[in-house]
Amino acid sequence: MFDKRVITLDPDPLAPYAISPGWRVGDLLFLSGQAAIDESGTIVGPDDFDKQVAQTFANIDRVLAAGGSSREQIVKVTIYLTDMANFPKIVEARQTYFTEPWPADTIVEVRSLALPELMVEIDVIATVGT
Repeated sequence: MFDKRVITLDPDPLAPYAISPGWRVGDLLFLSGQAAIDESGTIVGPDDFDKQVAQTFANIDRVLAAGGSSREQIVKVTIYLTDMANFPKIVEARQTYFTEPWPADTIVEVRSLALPELMVEIDVIATVGT
């Protein structure tokens, strides 16, 4: 049986929504979808896709670190966009925030995310250790 434990943050901007930042199961981390919400719960860049992507990756990095991992250990990414017109910017973001070998990836357009100002949400699966 795998060891499993919740990843905790302090402060935790997802706590008001009854969401865990992520779980460590054995040597894998499963992160909840991260979006442009800073540590205080404020939406970053409500009208700026690039700022939202930057904050989203900062949040991913924070949760990964709390779980004992890093962005370099991400193996799977799922990206939710409210407008597929931002797809070229996501390709740029992949090249900015990841290096080869690229993580497996799924991208989908959704009608909306949890909060109306959000334009992107990303969840990831990562390994822990080498």
